[in-house]
Amino acid sequence: MSIRWGILGAGSIAGTFVDDLTGAGLTVTAVGSRDLAKARGFADEHGVPTAHGSYDDLVADPEVDAVYVATPHVFHEQHALLAIRAGKHVLVEKPFTVDVGEAERVLSAAREAGVVVLEAMWTRYLPQQVRLREVVASGVVGELRLLTAAHMQSLPTDPRHRLNDPALGGGALLDLGVYPVSFAHDLLGPVDAVAATAVLSDQGVDVRTGVTLWHANGATSALFCALDTAGHNDAVLHGSEGRIEIDATFYSPGGFTVLDADGGVVERWDSPEDGLRGMHHQALELARVVEAGETESPVLTSADVVAVMATMDEVRRQVGVHYPES
Repeated sequence: MSIRWGILGAGSIAGTFVDDLTGAGLTVTAVGSRDLAKARGFADEHGVPTAHGSYDDLVADPEVDAVYVATPHVFHEQHALLAIRAGKHVLVEKPFTVDVGEAERVLSAAREAGVVVLEAMWTRYLPQQVRLREVVASGVVGELRLLTAAHMQSLPTDPRHRLNDPALGGGALLDLGVYPVSFAHDLLGPVDAVAATAVLSDQGVDVRTGVTLWHANGATSALFCALDTAGHNDAVLHGSEGRIEIDATFYSPGGFTVLDADGGVVERWDSPEDGLRGMHHQALELARVVEAGETESPVLTSADVVAVMATMDEVRRQVGVHYPES
């Protein structure tokens, strides 16, 4: 079965996703926007055959098997549920939803409808992350002790921009911090305790946030995100017998170096060059899950999605970020 993709939302991230899919030989059949002219412009630019002027028309399109939800965070639940009710499989752009309650409602609806829903946390599906998990599991760096990771950007300061608007789920944590938080969950497992601090904007969203996680395996994560400060955005995983240095940017296709306790190189791994950004790997995994008759991906299970969202809910509670109706 070849999955035919429909794109819900016609913004920049959707364009990158489509270009990666078509570059990898996957099929994108339709795009939907609330503005038909915008949908047609997107379709022309990215070579998508059909443009719809509503999300309802997109999810009803019989030529669409799976829907990629690429709207602002606060609409993820609504639009994922729209696609699920139409019987479509769904890939929801990160963060999966705004909070745990929304995530659980989407996952429950998918189970009841018998469709596959994955979070588009693309880092989890990259070849480098597959190898990184293998290296960690091998025990080459010994007992895991500390992970440091940051995602820091200098982004628009316009208060009307979605990143700065609490009504649109703005702030550093949901847009940028989700990367290091999900990364820490992936490599170090469940979290027992959270401590967080943040600098808030006049509008009440987090501009810079620092998070410490204590994991059930005894390891600690020190994570940072920022909207107003560009960073190197690398990551380091320390163990009792060595460390793994993940190149900047740690969440994108790249490489890493495994070092022993004395700093000697044990392994150097680099992502294969294919000219793509890497967003097609998550689409390939959704197709694999569907074709295998499975209900979710072991790479990022429903329980994982909820656990990451619960961690971010606790961070927001501690730093005092509140979104309307959340």
